[in-house]
Amino acid sequence: MQEHGRRVIDQCIQALGGDAFRQMPGNLQTGRAYRFYNDKITGLFPAKIYTKYLPELPKGEKTLREIQRQILGKNNDENVLLTNGDCWDITYRGAEAIPADRIDQFRETTLTDIFYILRARLDEPNMTLFSRGAEAMENRPTEVVDYYDADNRNVTVWIHSSTWLPVRQLVKRWDPLIKDRRDEVTHFTKYGEIGNGVMWPHQIQRESDGEKTYQLISDTVKVGQFADSMFELPPKTKILKA
Repeated sequence: MQEHGRRVIDQCIQALGGDAFRQMPGNLQTGRAYRFYNDKITGLFPAKIYTKYLPELPKGEKTLREIQRQILGKNNDENVLLTNGDCWDITYRGAEAIPADRIDQFRETTLTDIFYILRARLDEPNMTLFSRGAEAMENRPTEVVDYYDADNRNVTVWIHSSTWLPVRQLVKRWDPLIKDRRDEVTHFTKYGEIGNGVMWPHQIQRESDGEKTYQLISDTVKVGQFADSMFELPPKTKILKA
């Protein structure tokens, strides 16, 4: 079952663009981000999400190989910097450090994102893949693969057995507030070519225990290469105290 799981994952990587996907320097997603509570919209933000992928790390190094700048609002008046160093919320008033729990959430969400796993984590020590075989998911034929890392994180991904593109993933994540695990499901739809033969979903929707929590609808997604300065605080930015 491990060999079959690896074959499915290899076919998935090829469908996403092969080496062009795995060596992509970054991308820009432009569209609208929605937040939900009890399945009702609580926020809508025009969004530009710049993601920069970092080079392969030395063995044993656990720094994330992905950083982001999120530009939100009609007037691009809110910026969020999520990096391997300090992380910031930036508005016209200045920059405020992002709390540790939000940084941890970004890190965990990234480490368990199937696209990050396919790009950056398949060669990690003690990584395993198991195939669950074929399964119909929402009237689509899929192959189901479980991914486990050395810290016992588990991601289950459903891969369309015709297009070989990911359509759904499940992470069972511990929630200290309820002292139990939540089922965090992400759906990937509306794939399109974004440059150099790379395929990417233009709609990403997240659910927690069956309730919709977040949706990103991208009008455009493009492969891009971005300067390091884009992921740094602008000079002379006022630092706000919490």
